[in-house]
Amino acid sequence: MLNFPEKPKTKCLVYLDHAATTYVNEEVKAAMEPFFSDCFANPSSLYAIGREANGALNDARRQVAKILHALPYNIIFTGGGTESDNLAILGVARKHQDYGKHIITTKIEHHALIHPLVELEKQGFEVTYLDVDSQGFVSPKKVMQAIRPDTILISVMYANNEIGTVEPIAEIGREILKYRKKHGTEYPYFHTDACQAAGALEIDVEKLHVDLLTLNASKIYGPKGVGVLYKRRGLQIEPLIYGGGQEMKLRSGTENVSGIVGLAKALELVQKHKNTENTKTRELVRYFWGCIQKEIAKVWLNGPEIGEKRLPNNLNFSILDVEGEALLLYLDAYGICCSTGSACTSISLEPSHVLSACGLPYEYSHGSLRFTLGHCNSKKDIDYVMKYLPSIVEKLREISPVNLPLDFKDNKHSQYQLK
Repeated sequence: MLNFPEKPKTKCLVYLDHAATTYVNEEVKAAMEPFFSDCFANPSSLYAIGREANGALNDARRQVAKILHALPYNIIFTGGGTESDNLAILGVARKHQDYGKHIITTKIEHHALIHPLVELEKQGFEVTYLDVDSQGFVSPKKVMQAIRPDTILISVMYANNEIGTVEPIAEIGREILKYRKKHGTEYPYFHTDACQAAGALEIDVEKLHVDLLTLNASKIYGPKGVGVLYKRRGLQIEPLIYGGGQEMKLRSGTENVSGIVGLAKALELVQKHKNTENTKTRELVRYFWGCIQKEIAKVWLNGPEIGEKRLPNNLNFSILDVEGEALLLYLDAYGICCSTGSACTSISLEPSHVLSACGLPYEYSHGSLRFTLGHCNSKKDIDYVMKYLPSIVEKLREISPVNLPLDFKDNKHSQYQLK
């Protein structure tokens, strides 16, 4: 029987999965508190506490609009990032299908976007899934080359949730504007999923040149179950949910006032502190990756090099000759929370579609780990992980030795040759 590192007497919790979700910031929690049991009324009500709730709702809308450099009626509050993506994709497709049924996206989008596109394909729409390079970047030139006369929508995520690639959204947006002007058309519309970007990147919709933008609260130290869809003025979409006509008749249902207030506060805080946090987390990621390379053999960085073209808190790498899920479970035994690219859910054993799209072999995907850092992390957390991870890898390699190549002789990956 193999002996794994001895567990600490008091189990620690080192949370390094902020791309999955974040805890709720104390200031956010305080902002939400009055709307649970004091100002709890339906914001559509005419009596005083209903009007007060409606005022808070409108204040939050103005707050989000200001950060996005938009107008309040451009902001639609939803039940989360997945709903916002669905509303953008399905809403545009159903409203504008008389003009065309062609949509362009990439092969590394979140499932919240890919799955509604698959459903649209069943209904007669055509979807072009663009290739990305070895680091996950889509070429603006290839985006434009894919446009057809019947293209109604282009959707490219702002920052990838798995490997942290920051896509050239503003450049793509400018090219789309040029195309529209040249051809005298309002199509194609341009959507970006910015859920991972909101805490670290510029989200001014005017600078990004987007028509639709998705955000959610749970990735920015806000509550779960609340999101935003920015929709440019004049762009018409079909609702997904019908009823009382809330949210400019695009998202019916009694508004989640406490959640919306929390989202607005969370967005304000992360945008205010993003430069400081970016510097801190990027330095920690550099330190972490340096430790990994020094202490573990046969490791591979997935995505762009650590720098401006990668989310500052993201570290995704593959460890050969081990299964990512096994690593995940053993790390959890020591109180270390991270994720793996080998499965999107615990019931799937499919390799990451993102890593596959980047050209990584099956075995590399199955040995991947993603660590995403946040406000609460420090160098002490990294040192704690490194106290256990190398030994766990060593023991797992003894259990399941696999003869994989020591290098990956591919020009696209040459900067990440295995140690």
